[in-house]
Formats: sequence, C-alpha cells, structure tokens
Amino acid sequence: MTGEMTSSRPYLVRAVYQWIADNGLTPHILVDATVPGVQVPEQYVEGGRIVLNISERATSGLCIDNEWITFNARFGGQPWDVAVPMAAVQAIYARENGRGMVLNQDDGPVPPPETPPPDKPRRPHLQIVK
Repeated sequence: MTGEMTSSRPYLVRAVYQWIADNGLTPHILVDATVPGVQVPEQYVEGGRIVLNISERATSGLCIDNEWITFNARFGGQPWDVAVPMAAVQAIYARENGRGMVLNQDDGPVPPPETPPPDKPRRPHLQIVK
C-alpha cells in the first residue's frame, strides 16, 4: 500500500511525552508561536517562540491529539486556554536534562538509500571434478 500516510509528528510527541513522564521528568515543548492558530500568552513569546511546560502538574485537561495540543495553565497567576497546532511543535524535551527530540518541519517520505548497481551477472562456470 503506497497511499498517503498521516503525519508521524503527533505519534512522536506522544511517545516522547510518555517516555519523559515515565522517567519522572518534566516534559516541555518548544513552539513556533508564529504558526497560525497558536494560542499562547504573547508576553511570554521570545523571538517568535515559546517554551511550554506540559507536565500533568502544570496543566489541566491536557489533550495531545493528531492535530492539536490543548490544555489550561496559569501564566503569572492568570488562567489561560492554550492551543498549539501540532505543526507548531518544534521539539519536546525534559526540562531537567534536555533529552528529547527535535522535530523536522517536513515529515514526508524518507528517500530510499542509494544502492550500488548490481554486479554484472556472470555466466555459469562448470568445472570437471575428478
């Protein structure tokens, strides 16, 4: 089957999130705040990007589906409904040690490895054995 596949990005984000949480660390995402649809407090955006703590302790109602990451959190004591399109997530990592994953902008098909041309077929060679 060679049809179009869904983006691998949400699956990778969910897997790395689970891995970080299972290790007792704090998952953070780096978000491109210039992507249309991003809803974050503008005063915390620096250089067009924002880092968000998406741990269970820091969020309420966290949902990571195939299109969006949504949750409610407090910024400066004020509640905020955060919405991040999956395409805006640039990385997910653990705050404590920086381990995680940087996500590619294009998660299209992986090109096949270059293989050398096969050797020229040999003609059968028979040998008399006595």
